Amino acid sequence: MKKVVKFGGSSLASAEQFQKVGEIIREDKSRRYVVPSAPGKRYPEDVKVTDMLYDCYHAAEEGKSFSSKFKRIRERYQEIIDGLHLDLSLEEEFRLIEQNFREKAGEDYAASRGEYLNGIIMACYLQMEFIDAAEVIFFDEEGAFDAEKTNKCLAERLDQAEYAVIPGFYGKSANGTIKTFSRGGSDITGSIVARAVNADIYENWTDVSGFLVTDPRIIKDPETIGTITYKELRELSYMGATVLHADAILPLRSAGIPINIRNTNRPKDKGTMIVESTCSKPKYTITGIAGKKGFASINIEKDMMNSEIGFGRKVLQVFEENGLSFEHVPSGIDTLTVFVHQDEFQEKEQSVIAGLHRAVNPDTIELESDLALIAVVGRGMKRTRGTAGRIFSALAHAHVNVKMIDQGSSELNIIIGVENRDFEAAIKAIYDIFVTVSL
Repeated sequence: MKKVVKFGGSSLASAEQFQKVGEIIREDKSRRYVVPSAPGKRYPEDVKVTDMLYDCYHAAEEGKSFSSKFKRIRERYQEIIDGLHLDLSLEEEFRLIEQNFREKAGEDYAASRGEYLNGIIMACYLQMEFIDAAEVIFFDEEGAFDAEKTNKCLAERLDQAEYAVIPGFYGKSANGTIKTFSRGGSDITGSIVARAVNADIYENWTDVSGFLVTDPRIIKDPETIGTITYKELRELSYMGATVLHADAILPLRSAGIPINIRNTNRPKDKGTMIVESTCSKPKYTITGIAGKKGFASINIEKDMMNSEIGFGRKVLQVFEENGLSFEHVPSGIDTLTVFVHQDEFQEKEQSVIAGLHRAVNPDTIELESDLALIAVVGRGMKRTRGTAGRIFSALAHAHVNVKMIDQGSSELNIIIGVENRDFEAAIKAIYDIFVTVSL
């Protein structure tokens, strides 16, 4: 059994958190490869080390004194080392980092040092081999992740290491400089490592006990999802529900490696399993609810549009020519509605309207703003009758006016449009009818 374990910044923010991580890893010998993030916040008002590094480097880049900022970063790491009672000095690493800051080595280099230094500490604490991610993770000349080269090199290197720590978030570009993934990229590193070693499972440890049915800022203590498929996760992530970086899913899905989201502070909780497919029935008809505010709709009406070949293409081409992407395009016999992000659309609305008139000569065009979209997702919806009816009934009971409803052909999700002001009430109503009444 081989497990790859990734720990987020909140899991490694202090010596106390490191000790929790150490207990988790030592408890299971199959947790062989560890991917750490940089230290996160110790308390709400605290600053993440990555943000401290960005701030420090920007001062250096502008030719300002950065010694006091750099000192605070050193103190954060020394506090962890002292708290773990390690015989470890990072003096040489800090000397080189300070020199590279003065020589303006780049923002990516600066940001990556958070994971790099934490990786050294973690390897010392766990008595594992430290492998610099810059030696095994590569980007091509265009700056894109080089999956083939990375997988080959990483697999060969880890085949020689029974236990190892590989810091997340960064790798090496084609010209030899450090390059980072986007923020949250340690998730990606973890999935890359899991793919390279053909891990039996990838454990992603964070500060929540798995993927929640809906946003805890709207529903107090929502239920945790026990098992979710990659397809369901994709639908929910599209609507803003985030636990994993989206790019972290692909390497694992293609290899059939399951992901287990776990809580460092509550290690006995089973968390959420993310899998390709499963025979297990979901606890509820729905798996999750997610949504976003800030949409506008453009409703185009034209008699007999359904018989006009190329009508939809011409409409969407107008949005493309104006540099706008669309979210959803529900349609009827004589109507077609395009949902777009309102903040992107507002400056170009008149250009779009004029373009639509030229392209398809509609009977009318109506705009509506301040809309929200909500996705109700679940593999259980396929085999359950009346799901849409229950949603409508719950929303009507909560006095929420439905502006749009669209069900995908996969029967995995139903998208509902409501006014921004009804967003929270709609999510509460849907949660109550499918989850609360089932408890």
